[in-house]
Amino acid sequence: MPALTLSDDLLAEAQRELLTVRDWIRFCVSSFRGCDVHLGHGTSDPFAEASALVMQTLNLEWSADEEILDARILPSERAQLAETLRRRVNERTPLAYLLNLSYFCGLPFYVDERVLVPRSPIAELIEDRFLPWLKDEPQRILDLCTGSGCIAIACAKEFPEAFVDATDLSLDALSVAALNVEHHELGERVSLLESDVFSKLPGQRYDLIVSNPPYVDAEDMADLPEEFLREPELGLASGPDGLDVTKRILAEAADYLTEDGVLVIEVGNSQWALEQTFPEVEFVWVEFERGGKGVFVLTAAQCREHQALFETSI
Repeated sequence: MPALTLSDDLLAEAQRELLTVRDWIRFCVSSFRGCDVHLGHGTSDPFAEASALVMQTLNLEWSADEEILDARILPSERAQLAETLRRRVNERTPLAYLLNLSYFCGLPFYVDERVLVPRSPIAELIEDRFLPWLKDEPQRILDLCTGSGCIAIACAKEFPEAFVDATDLSLDALSVAALNVEHHELGERVSLLESDVFSKLPGQRYDLIVSNPPYVDAEDMADLPEEFLREPELGLASGPDGLDVTKRILAEAADYLTEDGVLVIEVGNSQWALEQTFPEVEFVWVEFERGGKGVFVLTAAQCREHQALFETSI
């Protein structure tokens, strides 16, 4: 069944008749619901997505006075809103790509189709400073599969004395990450490296290794909503069970962690497959107050204890 879309006539009518910020937020909500738009890139609330589309397209702050909702919108601005809404609904393009903007840990990040839209629950762990697992302030942090650089940059902001290495296999992703490192003025503490997992990091040791690697299995890849197909497949797909990259990280992590280092990896819906693959390993699964699942923590000691087992899985 083809996706439901907004007609040109309806969008033209909206440009004529909808005059205020409030009008356009309401129309966006109705459009999302009426056309069965999938919301999964940071919010599941159509009102929040509609507000983001309208407010950010009009260069308005989230904290603007509520009186702004009844402000009238110029015809040129209404045309811009209609076009952004058309692309969001009819092309199923994630809003973050249309605005080239996404927030992670309360920080703004430039994003486009070269990287995944930031949405990892690891943000909550960063804001909690990885307690209770990190015993001391980390001096060196590694972010594997960095994408837009959001995890690396958020870690650098949270731990101002730490140096962060951020790696990715995709040069396109690293180009986006470089824009974000520059924007946040962290070039002296965040280093970007083209590396296939640990391949370009010989002899390095880290107090914290964190990763949101590709983890979507083959079955889920075949059923992804159209919005997710706009994202780079390299950042999503990871073999039949979703664990191809995670297994490689596990097999080598012990060689790159300090004595009391900590490994944090997100595997999402592949949590069950990971537990079935390694039933002997006592993964600690993080419980998040703001939602999210599939993030585990292992200590360096656990990584050393099970390294031989992890190596046999790849």
